[in-house]
Amino acid sequence: MSIWWSLHLRREAASVPLARRFLLGTMETAGVDPDISFDLSVALSEACANAVEHGGDRTALGEPGDSGYGHPAADSGQYRVTAYLDGEKCRIEVSDSGPGFPARRALRPAAHAVQQPQQSQHPQQSQHPQQSQHPQQALPPRDTEAESGRGLDLIQQLSDHVQFGNRPGHGAVVRFDKVLKWREGALLTA
Repeated sequence: MSIWWSLHLRREAASVPLARRFLLGTMETAGVDPDISFDLSVALSEACANAVEHGGDRTALGEPGDSGYGHPAADSGQYRVTAYLDGEKCRIEVSDSGPGFPARRALRPAAHAVQQPQQSQHPQQSQHPQQSQHPQQALPPRDTEAESGRGLDLIQQLSDHVQFGNRPGHGAVVRFDKVLKWREGALLTA
């Protein structure tokens, strides 16, 4: 058995705890370990907060003179949360209709999954860092005193795999997943 759901939410602060509670309720009912549920709910809250804050600045495309040209896109007031729970993992996707991520942040594995390139004993066989097993680019260093900007790092720390990407003309997408642990007698055990 698996569970799949999708919420279309307004870009309002009140939507963040709604999505979090929906996820927590689903995982509680299914029998997911509370620690895993907590990690995923915090990561989801951060992704939703980013969608609320940054997800609607894109303007409608078209030609100058068109009635909608230069105005906010029709879907700029909404974002979508989709969750999939199956026997072994939970995958969550949050997508918005904003301008998307800067090109440098397009894709990245979870922090604890990043492997450093191995040093070869033979100089001609050594790997260049961009040719490592995980070619996705890391985030640039952050100012630890900054008021914002730590949410994506937190998602990365709480998840097993993370993708930050863009849907051309449609906004940003944050996908993350985590291997599930189950309580005794859980409904969806692997």
